[in-house]
Amino acid sequence: MPVLTAHDLHKSFGPQTILDGVSVNIRTGERVGLVGVNGSGKSTLARILAGVEQADSGTIARRRGAEIGVLSQDPVFEPTDTARDVVLAGLSAWHAAKARHDEVSRALAAGSGDAEALLAAQAEAGADVERLGGWDMMHQVDSIIGHVGVTRPDAPMSVLSGGDRRRVALARLLVSRPALAVLDEPSNHLDVETVEWLERYLVEEHPGALLLITHDRYLLDRVAERTLEIDKGKVYSYDGGYEEYLEQKSERLALEARTESNRQNFLRTELEWLRRQPKARTGKQKARIQRAETTKSAPPPKAERTAQLSVESVRTGKTILELKKLGLSLDGKWLVRGLDFTLTKGERVGIVGRNGTGKTTMLRAILGQLGAEGDGAAAEGPRMEGEVVLGKNSSVAYFDQHRSGLDLDKSIFENIAGSHTRVEVGGRSMDVRSYLERFLFDPNKARQPVGSLSGGERARVALAKMLTQSVNVIILDEPTNDLDVMTLAALEEMLIELEGSALVVTHDRWFLNRVATSILAFEGDGRVVRYAGNYDAYREQRANAALETEAEARAAKAQAAEARPAAPARAAAKAGGAPKLTFAERTELDGIVGRIDAAEQKVAELEAKLADPTLYASRGADVAGLLSELERAKQDAARLVSRWEELETKREAAGKA
Repeated sequence: MPVLTAHDLHKSFGPQTILDGVSVNIRTGERVGLVGVNGSGKSTLARILAGVEQADSGTIARRRGAEIGVLSQDPVFEPTDTARDVVLAGLSAWHAAKARHDEVSRALAAGSGDAEALLAAQAEAGADVERLGGWDMMHQVDSIIGHVGVTRPDAPMSVLSGGDRRRVALARLLVSRPALAVLDEPSNHLDVETVEWLERYLVEEHPGALLLITHDRYLLDRVAERTLEIDKGKVYSYDGGYEEYLEQKSERLALEARTESNRQNFLRTELEWLRRQPKARTGKQKARIQRAETTKSAPPPKAERTAQLSVESVRTGKTILELKKLGLSLDGKWLVRGLDFTLTKGERVGIVGRNGTGKTTMLRAILGQLGAEGDGAAAEGPRMEGEVVLGKNSSVAYFDQHRSGLDLDKSIFENIAGSHTRVEVGGRSMDVRSYLERFLFDPNKARQPVGSLSGGERARVALAKMLTQSVNVIILDEPTNDLDVMTLAALEEMLIELEGSALVVTHDRWFLNRVATSILAFEGDGRVVRYAGNYDAYREQRANAALETEAEARAAKAQAAEARPAAPARAAAKAGGAPKLTFAERTELDGIVGRIDAAEQKVAELEAKLADPTLYASRGADVAGLLSELERAKQDAARLVSRWEELETKREAAGKA
């Protein structure tokens, strides 16, 4: 059953057509991805479908009573509301359903009204409460607030950062559980762990339909059951997630290429015939001429444009970048402590960690934007100790996550070249408009103010500005936010071919797997660890380290368990008394340590399986069962430990008697 059906939507902004006869159908509970280049109209289409914006023409039918929730890129809130107030506001439908259930229940208890009708109304309201999250929603609210990374739930919205406001908006939408959730770039400003949690939540727990606009290719691949692509005002539908979309799109483009080739062959044949200029032309000949003229006038399919990103590298010295015993602290809390790190030529280091652990602060330290310990200029912000050594030949380009180097009031052209008409790129002069075409900006758009652009288009302007430099070290802070997948692929290729070195802070796992040669992980409490390989290799090393730690803990616990009964037993023997345990209890105690080990081993094995990224790609249907099995295994292990403590306590008490 459709939750929403749109037919023949048209939308234009001035001379630019964004939607040209678009039709979309989203079924109840269906998870749909939406992709397209920046500026193609993804957010516009989403707002129209949600009823936030109107199309110029076309029709939209929404299922009666179906709520549509929207996560916009720039959510707006009352500044005095706290984060918790905002999230709780998402429970309006739940509160209404529970109020109806309570009212009907009171009427039934009082014996007033038609009992049969009241029972039906009670059942309907109860079903709504269950659909909207169940009876204990306060627990759900706190859980979701924590999972999305809202660390200050009682702070007013006016003091929260843009990233925090986005996380609050996401929590509110997830709590509200609408019939259709429209998520516009939900992974922006989330760390990797939170994105992975969101991925699991959308697949396993969110009950409604989804329209997911995202550049996160893993999120798209693992969540979407169908992918829509908006291209030149048209929408194409593909079954499956990102991988299936790529395969089917490739087939579509190949078919278009074959069709165009056949058209050209037909034109060539017909033109050769026309040039022979027959003396007499019959009706059939005239029809043939008309066919040739019609085919000749038909426009060929437009070639798909992709960004062309390149950087001019300069020679590096022996030293590129070294961090010596680097320490970074904020308000007395260590973000980084005692970090020794060396960046060598050709390395591309991915930087990961939860929000607030100090990733951007470390980049600022490298760029010389922090004062040293004891420096008065640093008194109000992060404090630094240790040493940052940049090689004398190191030339650094920095792409910051806020795109703060752009003047929003000036045009694209002015941001890149100022008052000049040409720009120096790689030691040669280029026309600014030609340079901007590399970044998919049409020449007639060059004079458009940057403030009027989409987030992805602004990111492309920032990239264009950065890449006019000749550098050997590139530092990127969340470069994947807002960029479309085609531009991301171009950026990945540029970094892979880079002759210099790169540091990249990102939550995009696909990007890290393609680009990173090592991972620098911020693990909290000032601990920063370097791991060899890409993101998947990092996850595997972390999982193996966790298994080793758990194995050591189990061995220590078993050793302690074997040692503990000895003292009470000797005391009991010395006192001439016998332990007051039954034969069955003594037998149980003798074997319980081995059972605890087996239970904890099972927990570790299940956690390792769930930590494996390939599980979600190849066997996503198994995830829910594994999570349930893990919960049961944890309960079994806890029960056995509790029973062991109970029997040991009884044995010790008997020994003292």
